[in-house]
Amino acid sequence: MANRGPSYGLSREVQEKIEQKYDTELESRLVDWIIIQCGENTEHPPPGRQHFQKWLMDGTVSNSLIVYMLGKKPIPKITESKMAFKQMEQISQFLKAAEIYGIRTTDIFQTDMAAVQRTLMALGSEAVTRDDGCYRGDPAWFHRKAQKNRRGFSEEQLRQGQNVIGLQMGSNKGASQSGMTGYGMPRQII
Repeated sequence: MANRGPSYGLSREVQEKIEQKYDTELESRLVDWIIIQCGENTEHPPPGRQHFQKWLMDGTVSNSLIVYMLGKKPIPKITESKMAFKQMEQISQFLKAAEIYGIRTTDIFQTDMAAVQRTLMALGSEAVTRDDGCYRGDPAWFHRKAQKNRRGFSEEQLRQGQNVIGLQMGSNKGASQSGMTGYGMPRQII
């Protein structure tokens, strides 16, 4: 976005909507979590969207995070680079590893920083839900995902359920045809 000029009209409105989705409180929580997760030797960025973006831009921080989450090395080599294609490659490796970890493809970011925040939130939620010992930090920072809650019914309970007429099917209590006119007659509004 450094090479773009100012936007006007509909482009500006769309850009403003995207910028409104960015959460500065969430940014500080995510930074704290990433530093706890990756270790204290990870540098702490100054607050602000541009600093957060610059901190994550080359992919080294996010790749270090996913390595700590998986407990193994899904990413062949994590190197700092200023070359754009290397940065994109590292971010692509992070996204593939996040998908392997269990993040849905709909939660994986593409472009804007609000989507990056949502991806990192999904990663934290998945880590808290797994409870496999790889998560470090306050579990209250992320929501636990819902778990399966299978229910088993006996054959007798299933047969009894077939005899019950649910209220969703409607009832005929109080139904009558008084006041109805024959088909084809106009409605009488008085």
